[in-house]
Amino acid sequence: MESLTELYRIGRGPSSSHTIAPTRAAEMFLAENPDAPQYQATLYGSLSKTGVGHMTDTAILDVLGRSKCRIVFSDKPDEELPHPNTMVFEAFDVSGAVTASMEVYSVGGGRIAIKGRPSEEPQDVYRLSSFREIQEYCEEKGMRLCEYVYEAEGEEIKGYLAKVWQQMKDTIKRGLEAEGTLQGGLQVQRKARFLYRQNHIDETPQTRENRLVCSFAYAVSEENADGGIIVTAPTCGASGVLPATLYYMQKNRRFSDEQIIDALATAGLIGNLIKTNASISGAECGCQAEVGSACSMAAAGLAELFGMEIDQIEYAAEVAMEHHLGLTCDPISGLVQIPCIERNAVAAMRAINALSLANFLTHTRKISFDMVIKTMYETGRDLFSKYRETSEGGLAKTYFE
Repeated sequence: MESLTELYRIGRGPSSSHTIAPTRAAEMFLAENPDAPQYQATLYGSLSKTGVGHMTDTAILDVLGRSKCRIVFSDKPDEELPHPNTMVFEAFDVSGAVTASMEVYSVGGGRIAIKGRPSEEPQDVYRLSSFREIQEYCEEKGMRLCEYVYEAEGEEIKGYLAKVWQQMKDTIKRGLEAEGTLQGGLQVQRKARFLYRQNHIDETPQTRENRLVCSFAYAVSEENADGGIIVTAPTCGASGVLPATLYYMQKNRRFSDEQIIDALATAGLIGNLIKTNASISGAECGCQAEVGSACSMAAAGLAELFGMEIDQIEYAAEVAMEHHLGLTCDPISGLVQIPCIERNAVAAMRAINALSLANFLTHTRKISFDMVIKTMYETGRDLFSKYRETSEGGLAKTYFE
């Protein structure tokens, strides 16, 4: 499996596939063709169908220049594409002749692949790639899951995770202060600030927890939806779940940053297992692969934070994913707003619920984490294409009926 630096990426929302990867591709094309008087970027597949809502065009234009670049949204059938997220960049001379072109695929998690060039696939740093193998190894060595991460990655990964955590906190704080309407045309009002500041006289500890956790998830998700800087965890669209749960626990239980880093390491390991053995792409497997994976990561991270055993961490991760199976990806107008923002908040609370169940019921379970990963992937592949990030079905369709 790959390094956690490939899973946790700091970048611009609202989509790792639709903004982080296209931004990287546009920057690369510009570096290779800095003096071209004109550019064109043609978007295909999911990038075309939901590109405006996901700000793909904005991300590319911000790099190549609004006065110098033209965006084309192609309606070429998906079955004729080499990848669901395909884009073609072209540079032109003053006469209008093409001087350079680059076909790029946004392959998930902010990564890109370029036709005709060596893959940028990073080297695997984890020898083991199933939870069962990792568990057996850790139990044999007497180590925790986070310690396995440090052994595989080297101690320097802690420094990277510290940067990740700082960005997560910064995003939450920025989102809690922001007001107004999210861009995109749906006139969605920011709610994080309102949620955070409400305090009813009869508020119970439980309702306070719900309100605060949800406000933190809203804060990140609203920043993401508005094109702010976030951390993929494991994606932009699901970036609010993990930071919301960890930030709440740090504020409420006074966990140290060092303990949070251990939780991020364990959560990242869970996300890596899902990415390796299934998918974290909404275009490939629906929202279960994004918010479901984020919930699973958050549940595992919380279990690490509370010092639970490996069996309990596995159960927390498994419960969180199992009850997201079949979750469709149907953002209205292709915007990562409805139902995405609210869905992050619900998943954050579900992660805390999974933690509670793992604390009591671990030894009664029948389903392994490896089993639920396999099931999620099969379920995602069976989902009809219009329920996989194309905004052609579900809420995205009925909203306008």
